[in-house]
Amino acid sequence: PQHTYVNVGFWSAVRETPGEPGAANRAIEREVARLGGHKSLYSDSFYEADDFAARYGGEQYSELKRKYDPDQRLLDLYSKAVLRK
Repeated sequence: PQHTYVNVGFWSAVRETPGEPGAANRAIEREVARLGGHKSLYSDSFYEADDFAARYGGEQYSELKRKYDPDQRLLDLYSKAVLRK
């Protein structure tokens, strides 16, 4: 309530800068954060673990993961979305 949410997507190829894998995605992550939002996780993500947790559920996610996957049979969201495991 009282908030408008906008999901914007774009698909394209960006020439990579040598030595800077993911530079375009990192720039998008920074700009979206500056605007008060967070990036959808359908593309490559390059967040540091603490930043990722702050944006995508942090402790609430950890509590649900412990409750519904106590034996840790499934990977956590950070491992899937950022570490690409």
